[in-house]
Amino acid sequence: MTDLFSVTDRVAVVTGGLGQLGTQFSKSLAEAGAKVAIFSRREFGREQIAEKFPGLEDRIRVYVASVTDKAALQQATDRLIADWGVPHILVNNAGIDSKPSGSADQNSPFEIYPQEYWNEIIDTNLTGVMLCCQVIGSPMAAAGRGSIINVGSIYGIVSPNQALYAYREKRDGKPFIKAISYAASKSALVNLTRYLGTYWATKKVRVNLISFGGVKTANFDKEFIDAFLERVPMRRQAEIDEYNGVIQFLASDASSYMTGSNVVVDGGFTAW
Repeated sequence: MTDLFSVTDRVAVVTGGLGQLGTQFSKSLAEAGAKVAIFSRREFGREQIAEKFPGLEDRIRVYVASVTDKAALQQATDRLIADWGVPHILVNNAGIDSKPSGSADQNSPFEIYPQEYWNEIIDTNLTGVMLCCQVIGSPMAAAGRGSIINVGSIYGIVSPNQALYAYREKRDGKPFIKAISYAASKSALVNLTRYLGTYWATKKVRVNLISFGGVKTANFDKEFIDAFLERVPMRRQAEIDEYNGVIQFLASDASSYMTGSNVVVDGGFTAW
């Protein structure tokens, strides 16, 4: 069973691998023996890697590339292939959202929701995944193996419950609506995953989605957390490292007969 879950010496790309969840995914895969290439919008030197990932600086490298810039993605991928070879694993983790503590402008009613915010979130969360699959997934398909893991959300399965955000209007006196763009981007990943899972099935590239629930963080208002947890059967958010296991499962041969699937890890939120 240990060999079945092994990712030793496999090359993994993690987009947004310096963020909250991306750091966890990068660290856990490297600790499991993978060589991890983080695609990030910012420069990050070896000393910074050693500080952020102690003892893993020989297994983690950072390549500068925005997921919305196909030319930059291609340059980073070419460098990675020259350094470590064609990747075995791609974790499409990079993504953005407007937070419950964000401005009312970013979370305005649908009728007046600014297109600029729609474009920004769709470009990163959906188009960015498509471009990464094109640029990084294509050489994986040509090599005849690989696992692509798309990072989704419960809001790709169900619509945001606007009651969770009602406290903002009571507190601030301004309407606050969880915007459409994030949910639209994450729901689109469900079928993008199915499409590529079937498209590359004979190339032995598996493509699966993980739909996550909330993760514990200090960036949310207490009023939101209290309301959110009332709707979670397990009555808690995920700990920061609780998603690592499903990432390694999908990256390894333990999930060798899975493709086009949506794995829901949400404490039961969508079961109600």
